[in-house]
Amino acid sequence: MTIPTDRRTGALDRLPVREAVPELLRALDDRGVAVLCAPPGTGKTTLVPLVLAGLVGGGPVRRVLVAEPRRIAARAAARRMAWLLGERTGERVGFTVRGERQAGRGTVVEVVTTGVLVQRLHRDQELTGVDVVVLDECHERHLDADTAAAFLLDVRAALRPDLRLVAASATTDAEGWARLLGDGGPDGGKAPGEPAPVVSAPGVSHPVEVVWAPPERPVRPPHGMRVDPALLDHVAAVVRRALREREGDVLCFLPGVGEIARVAGKLGGLAGAEVLQVHGRAPAAVQEAVLAGAEGGRRRVVLATSVAESSLTVPGVRVVVDCGLAREPRMDHARGLSALTTVRASRAAARQRAGRAGREAPGVVYRCWPEAEDARLPRFPSPEIAGADLTAFALQAACWGDPDASGLALLDPPPAGAMAAARETLTAIGAVDAAGRATERGARMARLGLHPRLARALIDGAEEVGARRAAEVVALLSEEPPREYGDDLAAAWRTARRGGDSYAARWRQEARRLEQALTATRTARGTARPDGRPGGGGPARGDDAVAGLVAALAFPERVARRRGERAYLMAAGTGAELGDGSRLGGAPWLAVAVADRPVASASARVRLAAVTDEDTARTAAAALASDGAEVRWADGDVLARRVTRLGAIELVSRPLAGPDPEAVRQALLEGLRREGTGLLGWSARATAVRQRMAFLHRALGGAWPDVSEAALLERLDDWLGAELARARGRADLERVDAGAALARLLPWATGEAARFEELAPERIEVPSGSRVRVDYGGDRPVLAVKLQELFGWREAPRIAGGRVPLLVHLLSPAGRPAAVTADLASFWKDGYHSVRAELRGRYPRHPWPEDPTTAEPTRRTNARR
Repeated sequence: MTIPTDRRTGALDRLPVREAVPELLRALDDRGVAVLCAPPGTGKTTLVPLVLAGLVGGGPVRRVLVAEPRRIAARAAARRMAWLLGERTGERVGFTVRGERQAGRGTVVEVVTTGVLVQRLHRDQELTGVDVVVLDECHERHLDADTAAAFLLDVRAALRPDLRLVAASATTDAEGWARLLGDGGPDGGKAPGEPAPVVSAPGVSHPVEVVWAPPERPVRPPHGMRVDPALLDHVAAVVRRALREREGDVLCFLPGVGEIARVAGKLGGLAGAEVLQVHGRAPAAVQEAVLAGAEGGRRRVVLATSVAESSLTVPGVRVVVDCGLAREPRMDHARGLSALTTVRASRAAARQRAGRAGREAPGVVYRCWPEAEDARLPRFPSPEIAGADLTAFALQAACWGDPDASGLALLDPPPAGAMAAARETLTAIGAVDAAGRATERGARMARLGLHPRLARALIDGAEEVGARRAAEVVALLSEEPPREYGDDLAAAWRTARRGGDSYAARWRQEARRLEQALTATRTARGTARPDGRPGGGGPARGDDAVAGLVAALAFPERVARRRGERAYLMAAGTGAELGDGSRLGGAPWLAVAVADRPVASASARVRLAAVTDEDTARTAAAALASDGAEVRWADGDVLARRVTRLGAIELVSRPLAGPDPEAVRQALLEGLRREGTGLLGWSARATAVRQRMAFLHRALGGAWPDVSEAALLERLDDWLGAELARARGRADLERVDAGAALARLLPWATGEAARFEELAPERIEVPSGSRVRVDYGGDRPVLAVKLQELFGWREAPRIAGGRVPLLVHLLSPAGRPAAVTADLASFWKDGYHSVRAELRGRYPRHPWPEDPTTAEPTRRTNARR
């Protein structure tokens, strides 16, 4: 392979992936698909696309599309390749990310985000003019990347067998991707199911020393978005230690923007070093400065999210400080809340991060966790499809013609529950029909490059407030404003308008893109005006009203009504609370745009919301509105009302006369299951009947029913059906004779019920003539009787057909326990004399014969006899 001999030849010559390029080209010629495994810094993102395009090495010129998971990585890759060619971006190498494009007619290599690639595939399934697609960093398992791979394999199988596809990664499940690519596209003449070729490139061989630097004291594990401040203090201390002990720049990995800002604050006043922050929201100038390297010999501390694991190469780094945490998306389908959550980084991510220290020379990684915990880390990151909100994915699949995604070639199938929740949302906003197929409206939503919720807000909001204002608010919702903008969406909108920071610049750019996209797709069904007046000609709305309307359209299940000082109830049924000092407090209604729910908290925390009103909430959440009879068990009784609701929010209620008897019956059943059979009238006799039946179930089983609480609740209709049919409330249940109702469960069909008194007698006649009640309340039936009344009885009686002896509690003349026995004969022989000796002095007026088996039983004293 010939490498250009200009001033950048040295940079190209040093890229280790050069050794793997011939094998990669042969694999693509043979099969059309390949998996490229190359560690960070080997040139897989920069040299390989140039070779595939014929811009390096002298091969035929082909148009190459490179898909990166992040905008910052797409820009950096394009600029690096253009530099290697001695050009500026936009010439033979360009890039396209959301809201920004630097590419022209002469562009041969175009770097795009995976989201842009998915959009392009929807517009042009054949990818006309594209010869090769490189899916870079596929090990990160972003949902857009998995979706793009599935669509591309469909395209190769049905439309473009000549389209070449490379899955490139630094650390990945190579076998899984090889099977996917081999099964998902044409087999190139090979046997069906043969995996795609795997091409491996050598890595940079600089050694990286591992220093274990756990905190001295245990820190709380992450939960939700929260990271223990003690860990961030420790990370800052480790950075300072690394600067003292080692040479070179320091790259510190942290889970998110908030943690980066806090650690940067703790490193304030760092002598002799510059602190830089790298993340997706960082200004372009800062990103470029980090990637350009240090100037003037001053050391740098680069605080970065996982974007720097593999997508970017930061020159000058010899030291990595790894906090051991990462962020992954999670969806709470029950509450309709999606958010990032903090998790332990995987071992694959830890290797990626450590490798950044050895990119240019020997380095060191300081790991801020104990060595003993390392083996317990997950092997790979969780695929995004397993836990994320799948609404956008479901719409893409529907537009692709596969509503349930069953025909897509995916490494991991989408969870059924998440797909069902996604389809429910799409149906509610009119994006799919009852069969899950994309509607014309849904196709327009998909082309906007937004989450379907935001696309709905843009389309419908533009009709009411004008395209420009709707686009501006949706742009705020598509990238959450910085926390310093506050939690009031309308106030954040005003701040962005007059702001000069990097977020405001990106917001303006995105708002322009959305307005243009809305016009291009002709989604507004009315005459939406850019001046903000409603398409229908109604009065102009203020910023607060516009923000409330658009946010409510995007998140109708999050419209919330006030129920306390800072507490609200959202239509989805989840409570929401405002933060301290929020300016939104006191508003009767809110449209909540951003919220998260802390672990172990019943309520969500409002991060961003707009003031709205009931009419707007009813309009935006019309699909959640209901009006009808409601009969249920509440506050200990049947509650029958006619209720108007907006989801879980009760708007109007009034008493319901003559409720449906079946609804009342179901409410009574609900009350019994919730509060138990104690709602019934349990007299002493009814309780005794239940205890006798329970005894026979234990002793004989068979036809004798289980009358435990769980069993009775399970069979309420069998024994309580008649009473439930007549009852109208708690008072009626309390009047039920539970014993008579229970008798219905006796085994009448077999005839055994007639033996109930024989097998479990309520009373036993003892030798004195007394009929003594048997206590069935314990594990064994008990006969408690005065000792003198049993004189002459040689054996204790047996019940349950002679299977179970009664446990006899022998009482003193005063009725106090004297002895317990199940073997009366043994007691008379061995135990009686000691009991006699103890009691005859205390009760001298009572008979204490030497031989109780022949004595006359009595209930009286000697004198009365």
